[in-house]
Amino acid sequence: MPQHIVVIGAGVIGLSSALLLQEAGHAVTLLARDFPAPFETIDPVAQINYTSPWGGAHNRWVPPTAAGEGAREHVFALVTFARMKALAETAPAAGITFLKGVEYLESPGDEYRVLGEREALRMGMEGFRILKAEEFPDDRVKWGCEYLTWCVNPMVYCAFLLRRFALAGGRVVKGEVRAAVEAFAFSGLGDGGVVDAVVNASGVGFGDDNVFITRGQTCLVAEPCDATVTRQNADGSWTFSVPRGFDGGTVIGGTKEPDNWDARPSAAVRGQLLERFVATYPKILGGKEKLTVVRDIVGRRPTRKGGLRLEGEVVQAGRFVMHAYGLGGRGFELSWGVAEGVVDGVRRYFSDRGEAKL
Repeated sequence: MPQHIVVIGAGVIGLSSALLLQEAGHAVTLLARDFPAPFETIDPVAQINYTSPWGGAHNRWVPPTAAGEGAREHVFALVTFARMKALAETAPAAGITFLKGVEYLESPGDEYRVLGEREALRMGMEGFRILKAEEFPDDRVKWGCEYLTWCVNPMVYCAFLLRRFALAGGRVVKGEVRAAVEAFAFSGLGDGGVVDAVVNASGVGFGDDNVFITRGQTCLVAEPCDATVTRQNADGSWTFSVPRGFDGGTVIGGTKEPDNWDARPSAAVRGQLLERFVATYPKILGGKEKLTVVRDIVGRRPTRKGGLRLEGEVVQAGRFVMHAYGLGGRGFELSWGVAEGVVDGVRRYFSDRGEAKL
């Protein structure tokens, strides 16, 4: 019988991991409090901690600054890029759009200043081109580039992943646990209903002192945008667009506020976000005087000091938990790379125990 694995969390990391564990031959149960649902039915305040459906789900090529975490995340981004490209070609209903990405930096770090087109292409950044000064929106921008990238409509995409998981025989359980070890009490698929391992893709990490929330406010507008545009301002703030495709409008953002738990959106902040983006990329107006606001979005991204936790842990009574959380705002762009790491960690655990899938 295949080993039975419970994945905690139905965000993009949990969904991706559950699918790859299925592909590896495991019986998988997906356990979560919140699941993907249609846009019209979701209360963003009630699900403020379930950020995947509301995420600015796109890929930004970030040059790895050194070996270690930066290099590992770049590899994960490349893995995800390849899988997104394959899905876009074979599963149009997944909600993935390939388009141009544009970066404007007012105060570029050395990792950007030294980045040449040949080196970027060697690192897998398809279509990478350094912009000329006359292509900048204003003289405060000191460096810019464009490249080929992807965006997803996260509600369409997450629902697609969940549907694919269920149709492949995955079990879906709506429930809540306060610690990863509690998931071992869930019976169902697998060898005699026994839970052989748990994947902790909860986002919050269950008491990990290094985890904190980062509040983000964005605004969904009805207008489409032909590129995902990111501007890093000299004061540390951000201006960006993430097109959702599939008639999903465009997310305009955004703020990053560590340890701010306020669930209420600010109308003043919304005005600033829209004004700054229109000034940077007026093309989005399409001849109109102003953007059409659909909804303010506030989300709490689980962020972790020290970055992603992707490691196995043997807990009570020799039980195995594979942790996969702490990605902050990079969940979508690293998702398939992290999921491959989850599968590899689970495989090594069973291999060390001398267990093989039957």
